[in-house]
Amino acid sequence: MFSKKFLSGVALTALSISMSSGVAHAQSTASQIEEEEAIVVTGARRDVGGTITAETAPRARTTVTDELIETQPAGQTILQTLNLVPGLNFTNSDPYGSSGGNLTMRGFDSARISLTFDGLPLNDTGNYALYSNQQLDAELISRANVNMGTTESDSPTASATGGTVNYVTRVPDEEFGLTVRPSYGDYDYWRLFLMLDTGEVGPYGTRAFGTVSHQEYDQFMGSGELVKTQYNARLYQPLGENGDFVSLSFHYNENRNHFYRNFSLAQFESGAIPVNDPTCTRLTPGAGAQRETTTSTGTTALCNNFYDIRINPSNTGNIRGQSRFSLGENFTLTVDPSLQYTRANGGGVEAVAENDIRLRGASASTGVDLNGDGDVLDRIQLYSPSNTRTYRYGLTTSLIWDVATNHRIRVGYTYDYGRHRQTGEYGAMNSAGNPGDVFGGRNGFGTPFQTAEGDIFQKRDRASIASLSQFNAEYRGDFLDDAVTVVLGLRAPQFERELDQRCYSQKGSTSSTQFCTTRAAVASPSSAGFYRFDFNGDGDVVDNITGVFNETTDYAPPFKADVSYDDILPNLGITWRPRDGHQVFLSYAEGLSAPRTDDLYGGILVSQLSSVQPETTQSIDLGWRYQGTGILAAATLWHTNFENRIIRSQDPDDATVSFARNVGEVELWGADAQIGYQFSDALSVYGSVAYTSSELQDDLPPPALANTGKGNALIDTPEWTAALRGEYEIGGFTIGAQAKWVDERFSNDYNSEVVPSYTTVDLDLRYDFGTFFRNENTYLQLNVINLFDEEYIGTISSGANGGTGFFALGAPRTAMITLAAEF
Repeated sequence: MFSKKFLSGVALTALSISMSSGVAHAQSTASQIEEEEAIVVTGARRDVGGTITAETAPRARTTVTDELIETQPAGQTILQTLNLVPGLNFTNSDPYGSSGGNLTMRGFDSARISLTFDGLPLNDTGNYALYSNQQLDAELISRANVNMGTTESDSPTASATGGTVNYVTRVPDEEFGLTVRPSYGDYDYWRLFLMLDTGEVGPYGTRAFGTVSHQEYDQFMGSGELVKTQYNARLYQPLGENGDFVSLSFHYNENRNHFYRNFSLAQFESGAIPVNDPTCTRLTPGAGAQRETTTSTGTTALCNNFYDIRINPSNTGNIRGQSRFSLGENFTLTVDPSLQYTRANGGGVEAVAENDIRLRGASASTGVDLNGDGDVLDRIQLYSPSNTRTYRYGLTTSLIWDVATNHRIRVGYTYDYGRHRQTGEYGAMNSAGNPGDVFGGRNGFGTPFQTAEGDIFQKRDRASIASLSQFNAEYRGDFLDDAVTVVLGLRAPQFERELDQRCYSQKGSTSSTQFCTTRAAVASPSSAGFYRFDFNGDGDVVDNITGVFNETTDYAPPFKADVSYDDILPNLGITWRPRDGHQVFLSYAEGLSAPRTDDLYGGILVSQLSSVQPETTQSIDLGWRYQGTGILAAATLWHTNFENRIIRSQDPDDATVSFARNVGEVELWGADAQIGYQFSDALSVYGSVAYTSSELQDDLPPPALANTGKGNALIDTPEWTAALRGEYEIGGFTIGAQAKWVDERFSNDYNSEVVPSYTTVDLDLRYDFGTFFRNENTYLQLNVINLFDEEYIGTISSGANGGTGFFALGAPRTAMITLAAEF
């Protein structure tokens, strides 16, 4: 087995160790074995306040532990806790995390960053999105690590060009215990977390835990509520005395959220930030033509900003298996199977004419009576969610061979298969505007509307399969009396998308809304391969029928197609330990991000699918670390060449049409540094700073502006960020404070709109009741978010072609209190 130099006075267990191995990995079982055998410098600190951990990976990497996680607000997403990490910026959409948020790192957005949960890939199979409000309860996370800007040999992803975020579930405790944590806070916030550990049961030391949590609160501005319920369980069976085990975990999360209104920069600067409407006026069904609408020309109050249709319901769950088996003295096998499930939508409302061609179809019908008033003369508002359902199956397995004392080879295989169903079944709204079911007319949930031909009336119908088959291999060796570690890795992803677009889609539209009809189409007279519809039946396709559709709109026809992408992605890492406490590391890694489904479905022909190529990166890190008895420090210089960047831009021949396309290279480089110092047992301080330079190397596609885009910075990429945290213990009290400063950011590629910089400060204060209850995990904790009530822009939704962006407000000052008790 590998030689090890253990931390002085620290006992490290197989699954709770917080050190990094000689190479960074996603947190599969095989990766945790690597961490168990970490090579560290004798006498170095394990961590400083959980904010910075002794690392040995030959790349820029930061690990936070449960010591920091437990100081953060109860129920908060783990991504917010990681906001101290240099080069990473997470913007929350509310104080408690259930509204979601946006993650960026070294110039890359969240869709280009891999997120894994016990090695399980969490990025959406279609658009690679991360859903921060659906993550594991923080009480169950033992550690989380961030690889800034690079991926690893066994990263189970086809999208990560900007780095990885990984977190690990705690192991059930060996002793029986019950944990109860109620929380209360501003905006009528309340949460209850319950956890039961069985302790060791039976002759083989089997142990398990089960948890449930529930939280509710109101939006901090306007009408709306956020409700979240989560269930977790883990069964853990050790096998023998050498660390072998089998484990089965279960996770289920249900969110019922209203979301906030976005706003422009001008509205932010004027203080006129819009909020959700508290009511929605509907017409009482009656004889004659009635018109409800979502436009300003309507005869009734608008419902598109009514809070109860601005919703984001989601049901997500997974089952995760993990296992380790020793095969003789030098071989270890790990097998991690998984199953994931997702059902979600983003709400919405649409005004539909009862004589809509989609309702009439190919029949001679004059329409469908949607409101039951006996005629087909009306225009009715319907709840119009875009439902997504995903079944996802995965397997990650590795075989580790300890060739000699200081030489190890690991080979692995990852399979990730996702069936992605996207539909848009319209649903009814009652007289107050509330939807009959949050999933609209989806079969098994709400009641769908039928077309005249008996089909389901819907605005989208897609079936997709995304499959990743990836082999990886890695060699790791120690040389010169453990002074040098060399890691050579290779991963070979093969990614395939099976596409089935079952409706027409507007030419060049980047919207997920399609035109689903059985009406016969005619060839477009102006665009080869596209089609139009004779909406009024007069034999031509040149009319603009008020209140219905424009006959001159071109549509791409339904299609089926398979597209595939593959690559060989090497990585290299070298760590040199010139003297005790010092490390110098150099790494090189290549990454790939395959096009998203919307890039392939978006109003294009089958012949155009190959026009969008995968994004690729080549990244280099050069860094130094110091790990002493009271201090941990690290600094990194890095460079990334980002090629084939994909954006959605206008067609040069038709300004009303947008396509996804590759727009050339982006050069990114920067530096980051962090330091943690333990002044005494009572006082610790941590600080980080990062600089990021991003520069577009090519002109953007037409329409050309005076500023062509070349030389500009990337969207939502602050040049500077900095973070600071301090913690002090006195008696039974622990007080902590942390601050984050974010520089100005651009909201579009032309850099014509600038979002102001901001600083937020958070406070945590804990009183430990251990003196009275003889239990160090019984305490009362106060958290204050945004202590000085800074008003700032958080999430940026970029403006296209130099246009204005849309933004979300950062959380205001919010206080909450948590009582934690263990029995």
